[in-house]
This record gives sequence, structure tokens and C-alpha cells, in this order.
Amino acid sequence: MRVDQFDFHLPADQIAQQPTAERGTSRLMVLDRVTGATTVGRVTDLPSWLRRGDVLVVNDTRVFPARLLGHRLPGGGRLECLLVGDLGGDTWEALVHPGQRLKVGSRFVCQGAAGTVHGEIVGRGDFGRRVVRLQPEGFADLDTAIEAIGHMPLPPYIRRPDASDDRERYQTVYGAHRGSVAAPTAGLHFTPALLSGLRALGVEIVTITLHVGYGTFKPVRVELVEEHVVDPERYEVSVEAALAINRARAERRRVVVVGTTSTRALESAVGEDGQVRAGAATTRLYIRPGHQFRVPGALMTNFHVPRSSLLFLVCAFGGREHVLQAYARAIAEGFRFYSYGDAMLVV
Repeated sequence: MRVDQFDFHLPADQIAQQPTAERGTSRLMVLDRVTGATTVGRVTDLPSWLRRGDVLVVNDTRVFPARLLGHRLPGGGRLECLLVGDLGGDTWEALVHPGQRLKVGSRFVCQGAAGTVHGEIVGRGDFGRRVVRLQPEGFADLDTAIEAIGHMPLPPYIRRPDASDDRERYQTVYGAHRGSVAAPTAGLHFTPALLSGLRALGVEIVTITLHVGYGTFKPVRVELVEEHVVDPERYEVSVEAALAINRARAERRRVVVVGTTSTRALESAVGEDGQVRAGAATTRLYIRPGHQFRVPGALMTNFHVPRSSLLFLVCAFGGREHVLQAYARAIAEGFRFYSYGDAMLVV
């Protein structure tokens, strides 16, 4: 299947640069994946689309402020270091800009009001990736330093500096486990009141964890969908979550999965016996059209970048023609796209 079969034109002014004024007030498009019919409403309408007995599965990862801003040594030129993978100890895989000027042995420093992080390039990778060694000064440990002086890693299509509000709005209200460099954006729409309302309706809410890597923004550089390779990501499914999901499936109750990240984790966790397995692992699963879904009965997600692996996943679940027709309606009716944009529920 050709990648250009998943292309569409999106006006630049429909790429959301800010979250909605109030969390949980975004628009919602509901797509019937059997008929292709679409219905437009608000995220606050979600209780009318879910039903007693449904199991809602959400990703409770937390985004950490992975962007470090500083300057090179010597010379003082500006530098940005985006931490994309913890290699253990004080060593990270990072995207460093301007990377072409930084060879192994190059040093830099990132400063904040409370202290400093010293960095050194100790390895090189493909597409601008570097291995960096970081040493905090004035902080108890490196994690504390990153939390104090780091910036939220807003996606590249949000063309503004991060603001203090992003530390709260680029997180889900139920995020619990630090480890992502991108938010599980379908979850950004939920508020405590909406979650309470769903529980009162009889919807069971289950949390799993997948730490979102920078690969979620990895461009597709091939012509055929099948030739793309996704980056590995770490996930964990608790015993309680696995039991709840397997019980629902055995009782033919619907599993409603929030986000492509939760979907990837659950589909990765299914064993040969068809049951969701508890435990922690790394997934390299690439979901694209032709994938046979075993867990989701419905999928809530945002509107994604054209020609992206996330769009491939949604089209695999909802059908390419139906999803792209829904996207065309969303564009025509002024929906907001991408991380801070509006939501879609595929049923």
C-alpha cells in the first residue's frame, strides 16, 4: 500500500497551537466504522456514546520536561537538547540542535535559576541523534535537575515556545508514571468530572502505561507503508488491568481504548491464547491496514498528521476510506488537528 494514499491537505490555521480554553470542551466526531457515518458533537457528549459495562482503557504515562536549552562550550552558541531515551545512569539518547556542529567530545551547559546541567556528546547516531552524558550541578540528582530547568517537549508543529501552562495542559489529569516525551493526546480531553460521570454511568476505567517516545513524530520516509519501521516503546499492563480487560472480553463487553498508544500497548500484550498478559515489555509492533485487532471495540483518538504511522493505525481500525472521509468533513467544518486539537471516536 502506498504512503500517498494516506495524504490530505490541511490548512495551517487548523493545526491547533493552543489547548482549548477549558479542558474537556473540544469538539468530538464519532465515526461508525461499519457504515462510515459521522456525527459531530462535543467531548462532553462522550457519556451518550459509551454504555454500562464498557471498559475504558487509558494511558497513565506522564510527560517530563525533556527539552534542555543552553549553549555550547566554548563559543557560547545556542543549543537545544531533546532527551528521547534514557540509557541508564547519566547517559541519554538525544536530538541535539545544531547537531552537525557537535562532534564526540563536544561540551555544553544548560542553566536555570536553581542550578546547572553540564553535558558532553559521547556518541553519534542517525538523523541527528546523539548520545549525551549529563551531570547536574546544584541539584540532588539528574531527574530533579531536568524537572527544574527542562521545557515541555511540545510537538514540532506547535510553532511557539512552551509556556508555564503547558506543564499542566500537556498532561492528562490521570498521568502517574513519568517517562514520555510526548503526551498521549487523546487523553488530554478528559476531566475529573467527565471521568466521574462515566463511572456513574457504569463504565469501568482501567489504566495501563506506555511511555511515548519521539518516534511518534518520526516521519515516514518510504513510499510503501509496509517498509516503514516504528521505534520501540516501553509499556506495562498491571495484573488488575489485564484481569479487567480479559473479563470484559469474555463477557462480550466492549473495550474502548483511548489513544493510539494504549492501542499499541494492548495489542502487543496479547498472548498466543488471545488473553491480555500482565507485565512490562518493549513493543516494536507496527499497526497498519491489514492488522487484525484483538482488543479494542472502539477507539478514541485525535486527528493525526497525514502520511504518519498514527494515521495508518487509525485507518487500520476504522477503514482508510471511512477515516479519510471523516477527516475531509473535519477539515471542511473547521476542526482543530493534532495534539491540542479535537477528538474522534471510532465505534
